[in-house]
Amino acid sequence: QVQFVESGGGSVQAGGSLRLSCKVSGTIYTLGWYRQAPGNERELVATATLAARTNYADFVRGRFTVTRDDVKSIMYLQMDSLEVDDTAVYYCNQSPALPTWGQGTQVTVSA
Repeated sequence: QVQFVESGGGSVQAGGSLRLSCKVSGTIYTLGWYRQAPGNERELVATATLAARTNYADFVRGRFTVTRDDVKSIMYLQMDSLEVDDTAVYYCNQSPALPTWGQGTQVTVSA
């Protein structure tokens, strides 16, 4: 069973940056970063394939960058120009998602 372990979250002020990491226990062609804010549905933020193709949700395009190191089985999410609305628990998973999720990592952006 594939496992996902997210890390790197924290508290920053608006305009700041964070880099999230996702350790994956297996090889997955398309990985995705997701987020869930309180009271909201989980939403897809960005994806990256083994072929290094990336895609972003409109609300993060130009601010977030997703990369993969498939030798280390780690996916990263560089988040710049953070906004208060980026506050959420961030998760990684396959895209489309598998049923089992990791614990996520909390990102809190203050004004």
